[in-house]
Amino acid sequence: MKVAAALALTAAMATAFAPNAVVPLTSRQSTSLFAVTTAQIKELREATGAGMMDCKKVLTEFDGDVEAAAEELRKKGLAKADKKASRIAAEGKIAVATSGGRSVLVEVNCETDFVAKDDSFAKFAEQAAATAADLDGEDVEALMAASVDGGTLEDVRAGLVSKIGENIQVRRVAARGTDGTTTGAYVHMQRIGVLVEIEGGTPELCTDVAMHVAAMNPAYATKEDVPAEDIEKEREILTAQVADSGKPEDIIKKMVEGRLNKYLSENCLVSQQYVKTNDRTVGKLLEENGAKMIGFTRIVVGEGIEKKQDDFAAEVAAMAGGN
Repeated sequence: MKVAAALALTAAMATAFAPNAVVPLTSRQSTSLFAVTTAQIKELREATGAGMMDCKKVLTEFDGDVEAAAEELRKKGLAKADKKASRIAAEGKIAVATSGGRSVLVEVNCETDFVAKDDSFAKFAEQAAATAADLDGEDVEALMAASVDGGTLEDVRAGLVSKIGENIQVRRVAARGTDGTTTGAYVHMQRIGVLVEIEGGTPELCTDVAMHVAAMNPAYATKEDVPAEDIEKEREILTAQVADSGKPEDIIKKMVEGRLNKYLSENCLVSQQYVKTNDRTVGKLLEENGAKMIGFTRIVVGEGIEKKQDDFAAEVAAMAGGN
């Protein structure tokens, strides 16, 4: 029996690897033998919160396309709708400044967390923010060319690089506010910065709302800010999730619209429960203080910048090979 089984296995393997063997195709098959990498699986998991094997399977199905795979996972109900892809890698600090009705955030990056806590680095970031508050727009090049201390801000940056020995860059400027609006800001642990702009109200109210935005990270300020294509995509995903429920079409439509309204309430700032008191929505808080939401800006140090991953084992192997 063992001999017969071994012969059968040998014959099956020979058939599978024969030059003219025909491999039946499934409805969808990856076009690349090594389409899925560990990095892609990690990125999809961070973006969706789905399990590792689910991520690997759907990435294989979509030839490593992370965005398409994420949408498919959501349709299957395997991903979290509010989890978003965010690669926080670079070090640095966010500084804030206000001038008149204008508030600004400036992100300054460095290479290590040690330098991010350095007093000289912190002073430079604050100087950059104060300078940006007196300028129009959000152009980094114009900011670096601005006059400070008898030179330019770029001269100050270059001097700091020479002193500290790390690459230091002013990455971006975010600004809000005019003479006719009210603004306020909040920076959490030097890494998350939020600007809030409202009609009426006070800067202190803006700061309270900015703290909420830092904590809850809403996707939009109001329902009117949600692009029509985003609503349609969400409706399509929600419809796919309940398509096999067996319920009548009119019931499915009501279910989808109910879940869509819930999605909008959870992701729009003014519809969220105010995190400091949890007894009213942010919209109600603004209304009670005679204010109306205009918008907000939220930035995080290093978001979207992929930090170099050191391979310690490879470094050791290379050193051993050199001896």
